[in-house]
Amino acid sequence: LKAQGLKASPILFFKSLEHQGDGDQQAKMGRIRAGRRRCLGAALLGLGIGVSCQGSFVVPKVSTAPIQGRDVFLSSVAGMSWFGIPAQAQALAEEGDSQLPFFVAGLLVALAGVGALVFGGEAQENVDDKKVVTEYFNNAGFERWQKIYGETDDVNPVQKDIRVGHAETVDKILKWLDPAMVSGKSVCDAGCGTGNLSIPLASRGADVHGSDISSAMVGEAEVRAKETLPAEQMPKFSTSDLEAINGKFDTVCCVDVLIHYPPDKMSGMVQHLAGLSKERLILSFAPKTWYYTLLKRIGELFPGKSKTTRAYLHDEADVEAALKAAGYKVTRKDMTSTNFYFSRLFEAQPVA
Repeated sequence: LKAQGLKASPILFFKSLEHQGDGDQQAKMGRIRAGRRRCLGAALLGLGIGVSCQGSFVVPKVSTAPIQGRDVFLSSVAGMSWFGIPAQAQALAEEGDSQLPFFVAGLLVALAGVGALVFGGEAQENVDDKKVVTEYFNNAGFERWQKIYGETDDVNPVQKDIRVGHAETVDKILKWLDPAMVSGKSVCDAGCGTGNLSIPLASRGADVHGSDISSAMVGEAEVRAKETLPAEQMPKFSTSDLEAINGKFDTVCCVDVLIHYPPDKMSGMVQHLAGLSKERLILSFAPKTWYYTLLKRIGELFPGKSKTTRAYLHDEADVEAALKAAGYKVTRKDMTSTNFYFSRLFEAQPVA
């Protein structure tokens, strides 16, 4: 900013965005407007909570384990008794408390902030998601997620919560794919990560082909498989993005990967995965609801190391429509929801 002769201020920050690069002007303005709405929403939300609490908010206790900036905020939000708001308002009214007007006004301001965050729109930027995801999961992301997908105690409460949620999703898939169903069958684990699904499926007699965009993740999956499985049950691991996977498999699984694909590419990816499957396709994705959108937007307000790759939410109806276009119908559904992990699970089979 100083190099451009500008002072540091929120307004000038957004003005400076107008002069970045030679990209499409409409996309630039959309990014600026979305940023302004999010800042407004954050300000209103914070002001509303502060006014309505009037000193009655007690900061929840958090672990002394190191937590990233965004995770600290989300931990605090999770500890707030949102469902106690009506009771607090009733108590203030019954006592004729002079703070009631402040409480009501603060609550209205907070709700306005929530609305601005949820409906503020996505910032449209030209980002190579595949490149970002590859670099992240081969470097800092690999270090972070191999701990989350492992058994080490060196995780903070948010990471531990995500570990529990992901493990629940894997357990549900394993219940759907019992040993009698997968033994001797070919299974593609698209986006296998460190092998949390590939390894147990291989132990049940499945011929598993696991792939991931991150060579570091694939290497870790191979190490864990060799520690657990006999040589004849070893999955065939390879480094590949979803688009490059080819062949035919009895079952195709894609767990918690669509979060890295924007909505305009989701349908094509789902149809590609369906084309690889002969009997069933199992998908999990982050569902798009107002609540999950709000949590995502709040998290985006906090920069730092906890800011990693873009996280895309998908409307359930859109995913079903993509499956229908590929000639598949959803036969089973499930949902895993913890404090910080939300995953919608579909099993789909070809329409007879």
